[in-house]
Amino acid sequence: MKTYALITGASQGFGKAMALEFAKREMNLILVALPNSGLKKVSDFIEQHLQVRVHCLEFDLSFTESCYAVARYIETHNLPVKYLVNNAGVLSRGLFSGLDENYILKQIDVNVMTPTLLIKLLLANLKRNAPSGILNISSMASFFALPKKQVYGGTKAYLTSFSRSLAKELKPDNVSVTIICPGGLNTTTRLCYQNRLMGWVTRQSVLNPEDAATIAVEALLKGKAMVVPGFINKCLMVLDKLLPEIIKDKLAEREINKLPVST
Repeated sequence: MKTYALITGASQGFGKAMALEFAKREMNLILVALPNSGLKKVSDFIEQHLQVRVHCLEFDLSFTESCYAVARYIETHNLPVKYLVNNAGVLSRGLFSGLDENYILKQIDVNVMTPTLLIKLLLANLKRNAPSGILNISSMASFFALPKKQVYGGTKAYLTSFSRSLAKELKPDNVSVTIICPGGLNTTTRLCYQNRLMGWVTRQSVLNPEDAATIAVEALLKGKAMVVPGFINKCLMVLDKLLPEIIKDKLAEREINKLPVST
Protein backbone atom coordinates (compact mmCIF):
# COMPACT_ATOMS: atom_id res chain seq x y z
CA MET A 1 0.00 0.00 0.00
CA LYS A 2 1.47 3.34 -1.10
CA THR A 3 1.35 5.95 1.62
CA TYR A 4 1.17 9.74 1.45
CA ALA A 5 2.87 12.83 2.83
CA LEU A 6 0.53 15.73 3.53
CA ILE A 7 2.07 19.20 3.23
CA THR A 8 0.30 22.46 4.01
CA GLY A 9 1.30 25.75 2.41
CA ALA A 10 2.67 23.75 -0.51
CA SER A 11 2.14 26.13 -3.44
CA GLN A 12 5.37 28.10 -3.08
CA GLY A 13 8.53 28.65 -1.07
CA PHE A 14 9.48 26.15 1.61
CA GLY A 15 6.32 24.08 1.22
CA LYS A 16 6.84 23.68 -2.51
CA ALA A 17 10.49 22.75 -1.96
CA MET A 18 9.47 20.05 0.52
CA ALA A 19 6.83 18.71 -1.87
CA LEU A 20 9.52 18.30 -4.52
CA GLU A 21 11.87 16.71 -1.99
CA PHE A 22 9.28 14.11 -0.98
CA ALA A 23 8.39 13.45 -4.63
CA LYS A 24 12.05 12.84 -5.48
CA ARG A 25 11.93 10.16 -2.79
CA GLU A 26 8.91 8.58 -4.59
CA MET A 27 6.40 9.59 -1.92
CA ASN A 28 2.80 10.27 -2.94
CA LEU A 29 1.52 13.68 -1.87
CA ILE A 30 -1.50 15.47 -0.48
CA LEU A 31 -0.82 19.17 -1.05
CA VAL A 32 -2.85 21.90 0.64
CA ALA A 33 -2.69 25.64 -0.04
CA LEU A 34 -4.84 28.71 -0.53
CA PRO A 35 -7.18 28.88 -3.54
CA ASN A 36 -5.63 30.58 -6.58
CA SER A 37 -2.12 30.28 -5.13
CA GLY A 38 -0.71 28.20 -7.97
CA LEU A 39 -1.09 24.84 -6.22
CA LYS A 40 -2.64 23.09 -9.24
CA LYS A 41 0.34 24.04 -11.39
CA VAL A 42 2.75 22.66 -8.79
CA SER A 43 0.72 19.46 -8.46
CA ASP A 44 0.55 18.88 -12.22
CA PHE A 45 4.29 19.46 -12.59
CA ILE A 46 5.13 16.93 -9.88
CA GLU A 47 2.79 14.28 -11.30
CA GLN A 48 4.12 14.72 -14.83
CA HIS A 49 7.83 14.88 -14.06
CA LEU A 50 8.27 12.86 -10.86
CA GLN A 51 5.63 10.15 -11.41
CA VAL A 52 3.95 10.21 -8.03
CA ARG A 53 0.27 10.57 -7.16
CA VAL A 54 -0.73 14.06 -6.02
CA HIS A 55 -3.99 15.17 -4.43
CA CYS A 56 -4.43 18.94 -4.67
CA LEU A 57 -6.63 20.60 -2.02
CA GLU A 58 -7.28 24.33 -2.07
CA PHE A 59 -8.45 25.59 1.32
CA ASP A 60 -7.94 28.64 3.51
CA LEU A 61 -6.54 27.05 6.65
CA SER A 62 -7.26 30.09 8.78
CA PHE A 63 -10.78 28.62 9.07
CA THR A 64 -11.37 25.67 11.38
CA GLU A 65 -13.80 24.13 8.88
CA SER A 66 -11.00 23.87 6.31
CA CYS A 67 -9.08 21.53 8.61
CA TYR A 68 -12.15 19.33 8.97
CA ALA A 69 -12.63 19.42 5.19
CA VAL A 70 -9.07 18.18 4.65
CA ALA A 71 -9.63 15.35 7.14
CA ARG A 72 -12.93 14.39 5.47
CA TYR A 73 -11.29 14.29 2.04
CA ILE A 74 -8.57 11.97 3.34
CA GLU A 75 -11.13 9.69 5.02
CA THR A 76 -13.44 9.64 1.99
CA HIS A 77 -10.62 8.73 -0.38
CA ASN A 78 -9.09 6.27 2.11
CA LEU A 79 -5.65 7.86 1.91
CA PRO A 80 -3.02 6.41 4.28
CA VAL A 81 -0.99 9.32 5.69
CA LYS A 82 2.54 8.46 6.81
CA TYR A 83 3.92 11.99 7.15
CA LEU A 84 2.20 15.24 8.10
CA VAL A 85 4.09 18.47 7.42
CA ASN A 86 2.60 21.57 9.05
CA ASN A 87 4.23 24.29 6.99
CA ALA A 88 1.44 26.83 6.37
CA GLY A 89 2.10 30.01 8.31
CA VAL A 90 1.41 33.73 8.43
CA LEU A 91 4.24 36.21 8.88
CA SER A 92 3.92 39.67 10.36
CA ARG A 93 6.20 42.51 11.31
CA GLY A 94 5.37 45.71 13.12
CA LEU A 95 4.71 47.27 16.48
CA PHE A 96 1.91 45.43 18.28
CA SER A 97 -0.04 48.66 18.73
CA GLY A 98 -0.10 49.15 14.97
CA LEU A 99 -1.11 45.64 13.90
CA ASP A 100 -4.67 45.00 12.73
CA GLU A 101 -6.47 42.83 15.28
CA ASN A 102 -8.11 40.67 12.60
CA TYR A 103 -4.70 39.97 11.07
CA ILE A 104 -3.34 39.02 14.51
CA LEU A 105 -6.17 36.54 15.01
CA LYS A 106 -5.64 35.09 11.53
CA GLN A 107 -1.96 34.64 12.30
CA ILE A 108 -2.75 32.80 15.52
CA ASP A 109 -5.31 30.63 13.72
CA VAL A 110 -2.92 29.55 10.95
CA ASN A 111 0.22 29.24 13.07
CA VAL A 112 -1.33 27.65 16.16
CA MET A 113 -4.86 26.36 15.61
CA THR A 114 -4.28 24.76 12.20
CA PRO A 115 -1.28 22.52 12.99
CA THR A 116 -2.77 21.53 16.35
CA LEU A 117 -6.14 20.58 14.88
CA LEU A 118 -4.71 18.78 11.84
CA ILE A 119 -2.54 16.63 14.09
CA LYS A 120 -5.56 15.82 16.25
CA LEU A 121 -7.74 14.92 13.25
CA LEU A 122 -5.10 12.83 11.47
CA LEU A 123 -3.45 11.19 14.45
CA ALA A 124 -5.36 7.91 14.17
CA ASN A 125 -4.37 7.70 10.48
CA LEU A 126 -0.71 8.34 11.35
CA LYS A 127 -0.80 5.66 14.06
CA ARG A 128 -2.24 3.13 11.60
CA ASN A 129 0.66 3.80 9.26
CA ALA A 130 3.43 3.79 11.85
CA PRO A 131 6.32 4.16 11.82
CA SER A 132 5.20 7.61 10.77
CA GLY A 133 6.09 11.20 11.51
CA ILE A 134 4.96 14.78 12.00
CA LEU A 135 7.10 17.72 10.88
CA ASN A 136 6.22 21.10 12.35
CA ILE A 137 7.84 24.18 10.85
CA SER A 138 8.78 26.57 13.61
CA SER A 139 11.39 29.33 13.52
CA MET A 140 14.48 30.68 15.23
CA ALA A 141 12.10 33.44 16.33
CA SER A 142 10.60 30.98 18.81
CA PHE A 143 13.74 31.26 20.95
CA PHE A 144 14.30 35.03 20.91
CA ALA A 145 12.46 38.12 22.11
CA LEU A 146 12.27 40.14 18.89
CA PRO A 147 10.66 43.58 18.72
CA LYS A 148 8.12 43.88 15.90
CA LYS A 149 7.83 40.08 15.64
CA GLN A 150 6.06 39.50 18.95
CA VAL A 151 2.97 37.64 17.68
CA TYR A 152 4.89 35.59 15.12
CA GLY A 153 7.54 34.63 17.67
CA GLY A 154 4.86 33.78 20.20
CA THR A 155 3.02 31.45 17.82
CA LYS A 156 6.24 29.70 16.88
CA ALA A 157 7.23 29.37 20.55
CA TYR A 158 3.93 27.55 21.09
CA LEU A 159 4.63 25.23 18.17
CA THR A 160 8.13 24.44 19.42
CA SER A 161 6.95 23.69 22.96
CA PHE A 162 3.90 21.73 21.76
CA SER A 163 6.04 19.60 19.44
CA ARG A 164 8.57 18.70 22.12
CA SER A 165 5.86 17.58 24.53
CA LEU A 166 3.89 15.72 21.84
CA ALA A 167 7.01 13.83 20.76
CA LYS A 168 7.25 12.25 24.21
CA GLU A 169 3.56 11.29 24.18
CA LEU A 170 3.63 9.68 20.74
CA LYS A 171 6.91 7.80 21.10
CA PRO A 172 5.15 4.59 22.28
CA ASP A 173 2.95 4.79 19.16
CA ASN A 174 6.02 4.93 16.89
CA VAL A 175 4.96 8.37 15.61
CA SER A 176 7.88 10.79 15.65
CA VAL A 177 7.48 14.56 15.98
CA THR A 178 10.20 16.70 14.42
CA ILE A 179 10.45 20.45 14.87
CA ILE A 180 12.64 22.47 12.51
CA CYS A 181 13.60 26.03 13.43
CA PRO A 182 15.14 27.81 10.43
CA GLY A 183 16.26 31.41 10.39
CA GLY A 184 15.42 33.48 7.34
CA LEU A 185 14.47 31.73 4.12
CA ASN A 186 14.65 33.21 0.62
CA THR A 187 11.13 32.07 -0.24
CA THR A 188 9.82 35.16 -2.08
CA THR A 189 11.25 38.14 -3.93
CA ARG A 190 10.15 40.41 -1.10
CA LEU A 191 11.89 38.28 1.54
CA CYS A 192 15.05 38.03 -0.58
CA TYR A 193 15.15 41.84 -0.63
CA GLN A 194 14.45 42.17 3.08
CA ASN A 195 17.05 39.55 3.98
CA ARG A 196 19.69 41.51 2.06
CA LEU A 197 19.01 44.52 4.29
CA MET A 198 20.14 42.66 7.38
CA GLY A 199 23.62 42.62 8.95
CA TRP A 200 26.34 40.21 7.83
CA VAL A 201 25.71 37.55 10.46
CA THR A 202 21.96 37.51 9.82
CA ARG A 203 22.49 37.36 6.05
CA GLN A 204 24.73 34.33 6.52
CA SER A 205 22.01 32.60 8.50
CA VAL A 206 19.53 32.79 5.61
CA LEU A 207 19.00 29.56 3.67
CA ASN A 208 17.53 28.77 0.28
CA PRO A 209 14.28 26.80 0.66
CA GLU A 210 15.63 23.86 -1.36
CA ASP A 211 18.55 23.38 1.05
CA ALA A 212 16.32 23.75 4.10
CA ALA A 213 13.81 21.29 2.62
CA THR A 214 16.45 18.58 2.23
CA ILE A 215 17.54 19.06 5.85
CA ALA A 216 13.94 19.06 7.08
CA VAL A 217 12.82 15.94 5.22
CA GLU A 218 15.94 14.00 6.19
CA ALA A 219 15.41 14.96 9.83
CA LEU A 220 11.78 13.81 9.64
CA LEU A 221 12.68 10.48 8.06
CA LYS A 222 15.31 9.88 10.75
CA GLY A 223 12.86 10.79 13.49
CA LYS A 224 14.96 13.61 14.92
CA ALA A 225 13.30 15.70 17.62
CA MET A 226 14.61 19.17 16.75
CA VAL A 227 16.73 20.65 13.98
CA VAL A 228 18.25 24.12 13.68
CA PRO A 229 19.54 24.18 10.09
CA GLY A 230 22.71 26.06 9.15
CA PHE A 231 26.05 26.46 10.93
CA ILE A 232 25.51 30.16 11.71
CA ASN A 233 22.10 29.46 13.22
CA LYS A 234 23.61 26.81 15.49
CA CYS A 235 26.24 29.33 16.57
CA LEU A 236 23.52 31.90 17.33
CA MET A 237 21.79 29.38 19.58
CA VAL A 238 25.02 28.89 21.55
CA LEU A 239 25.64 32.65 21.78
CA ASP A 240 22.11 33.13 23.08
CA LYS A 241 23.06 31.10 26.13
CA LEU A 242 26.34 32.98 26.64
CA LEU A 243 25.61 36.65 25.93
CA PRO A 244 24.11 38.96 28.59
CA GLU A 245 20.48 39.94 27.99
CA ILE A 246 21.31 43.62 27.43
CA ILE A 247 23.66 42.80 24.55
CA LYS A 248 21.18 40.39 22.96
CA ASP A 249 18.47 43.04 23.16
CA LYS A 250 20.65 45.62 21.41
CA LEU A 251 21.65 43.22 18.65
CA ALA A 252 18.06 42.07 18.03
CA GLU A 253 16.75 45.64 17.99
CA ARG A 254 19.43 46.78 15.55
CA GLU A 255 18.62 43.98 13.11
CA ILE A 256 14.85 44.29 13.30
CA ASN A 257 14.95 48.07 12.84
CA LYS A 258 16.60 47.62 9.45
CA LEU A 259 13.38 46.16 8.07
CA PRO A 260 10.34 48.08 6.86
CA VAL A 261 7.26 47.94 9.06
CA SER A 262 4.68 45.80 7.28
CA THR A 263 2.40 42.84 7.64
